[in-house]
Amino acid sequence: MKIGVDAMGGDFAPGVVIEGLAQALVDFPDIEVVLAGHKERVEFYLEKYGLTGHDRIELVHAPTVCEMSEQSAVSLRSKRDSSITALAKLLKEKKIDAMATPGHTGATVAATKVLVRTLPGIDRPALAASMPSKEGRFLLMDAGANPDCTPLNLTQFALMGNIYAQYLYRRERPRVGLLSVGGEDIKGNDLTKETFKRLEQLPINFIGNVEADAAFEGGVDVVVSDGFAGNVMLKGAEGLARATVHWLKKVMTKNAVRLVGAVLAKNAFVELKSFGASDVIGGAPLLGINGICIIGHGGSNPTAVRNAIRVSAECVKFGLNQRIVNAIEAAGDVAKLQKFPPENAANQQ
Repeated sequence: MKIGVDAMGGDFAPGVVIEGLAQALVDFPDIEVVLAGHKERVEFYLEKYGLTGHDRIELVHAPTVCEMSEQSAVSLRSKRDSSITALAKLLKEKKIDAMATPGHTGATVAATKVLVRTLPGIDRPALAASMPSKEGRFLLMDAGANPDCTPLNLTQFALMGNIYAQYLYRRERPRVGLLSVGGEDIKGNDLTKETFKRLEQLPINFIGNVEADAAFEGGVDVVVSDGFAGNVMLKGAEGLARATVHWLKKVMTKNAVRLVGAVLAKNAFVELKSFGASDVIGGAPLLGINGICIIGHGGSNPTAVRNAIRVSAECVKFGLNQRIVNAIEAAGDVAKLQKFPPENAANQQ
């Protein structure tokens, strides 16, 4: 199995990427890697980690990088020889089975949508982010790929999220909820109210509307949302987590007694931090693309890169995309680009 890896993606590339790759090659002997990046820069780190001439690494020269500060459309047009675009082309041509990048999310979404296209029956792809909750994790669909959505889009997000949660959380019937401002079906805006009607018709374990706080309480496995609200929820949670760490440091170092207590509780704080760590997840898949694409955090460390490669391979073995296509087909008209209900057809096109 061949996994394409973006050597230039993320804040600490290519060093961190190559270090993570070195771990992956040891842990997953059945994986071959096509590494896309600036040849000279990448070769330096391949030598550093003893990977020069490795028989399971193929290096594809991609001289430019999609910088994190650039607009995605600009990167796609002006940097056609970037590492992200190179991998998207390889994925389109079926020369790799999956791609993984800790690079520019917008550029990756744009490149794969334009070059790789979506799966049969899928209108738009969605970013599936795994979020921590009280007793585990839940999947946020969409975490930012689609700021403006229709009820049809959210319906397809629910189906795709349901399939991915089966793999990620090992649940046969994941609990799927719709992000809204109240638990009752009459709450929300026009988008959520119309989507609610559709989700009730799906062959999934739909539990109704879910408020953001309830999601973190642990009562749901998949939270369905448009990319705007989903990204606000995601970034709000990340910001609150960083603020909480700051507050803890501030109060625990206020005097000598507390400082001693903090030192004694060091292992507890390390364990607490691990609850929210995404390293073990590896990244968020861009579900709905006609190929497996895992997008990692820009600050990914070697462990996250290693796990992004692992998840890419596992999604291929799981048959993720074929399962999604089957789910869309099995759902019938409610999940297809046609009228539902008939009187609202004009709003869905």
